Amino acid sequence: MRHTRTEVIARTRREFARLDRVVRRLGAADWKRRVPRPPTRDPWTVKDALCHILYWKEHTARVIRGERRLPEMRGLDIEAMNRLIYERWQRRRPSEVVEWHCRVHADVLQTLAKTPDAWFGRRERSSEWPLDFDGHSAAHRVKDIEAALPGAAPRPARASGTRSVTRGATDQR
Repeated sequence: MRHTRTEVIARTRREFARLDRVVRRLGAADWKRRVPRPPTRDPWTVKDALCHILYWKEHTARVIRGERRLPEMRGLDIEAMNRLIYERWQRRRPSEVVEWHCRVHADVLQTLAKTPDAWFGRRERSSEWPLDFDGHSAAHRVKDIEAALPGAAPRPARASGTRSVTRGATDQR
């Protein structure tokens, strides 16, 4: 499938709005709620899941701009990168994470707006591309963040490495 800048921006904005609605209604206790995770993974909270989403959005914006990975992430596999994100943001205050959430979204939109429309359609890509702005965010929003909040229907934890039912995100990422 070939994409257009307009379509990618629309999907990015739509998922941000959904995620932002959830983030804005989080109370102090919600940030510390554990999300459903396999026992072999780090014990993420709602805050950790949001940080994970934000890092990968930020990373994809860098890729689109043609920038290299952050120096501390070079040479790491995805699992090690996710672990570093978790360690780096685990003790941060929710207000810092909300600021990052807004800053990353603005950066993503600016990156998309500055990227020529022809770049988006220059080759065939999956219908979910770029995954981190839309499907990956939605998968973690639903299966982690929303599932951890009061009133959510319980969702069984998946085995490590199995695919999510939400637009192809995996447990590793």
